[in-house]
Amino acid sequence: MNTTPAKKRVLPPAVLAVALIVMVALHFAWPGTQLLRYPLTLIGLLPLATGIALNLSVDRAFKVHRTTIKPFERPSFLVTSGAFRLSRNPIYLGMVLLLLGVALLLGTLTPLAVVPVFALWIDRGVIRFEEHMLAETFGDAWQSYRRQVRRWI
Repeated sequence: MNTTPAKKRVLPPAVLAVALIVMVALHFAWPGTQLLRYPLTLIGLLPLATGIALNLSVDRAFKVHRTTIKPFERPSFLVTSGAFRLSRNPIYLGMVLLLLGVALLLGTLTPLAVVPVFALWIDRGVIRFEEHMLAETFGDAWQSYRRQVRRWI
């Protein structure tokens, strides 16, 4: 498992920002099929708002439990309450929902392609590393939690 310090790794918020820029660029440069037209595009506000709310609630949970939210730092507490009862990775789920919301707001086909690419990058490049670290840090408590709660939803 790669243990490169966090300062040398690309953090998920930076990849999220790049994904958002790519989505908007694709929408204007190569939109593909128009899937939704205004006002139907406003349906994108639902996943967008849900993603933001999810991330804010998880951020609050990490602060309450005084553990790090940074993906490549070793946590001091295994959070299993709140949104973590439904997903082992609610922050990343929130990011995917945010991207889905923006893609729907844009209403064209090509921005939607960014969503699964982002999810795959998070799954392979971040979640697997984090889960390895959680297993090392929390042992049986992590394994029990992992068996009860799905990775995404």
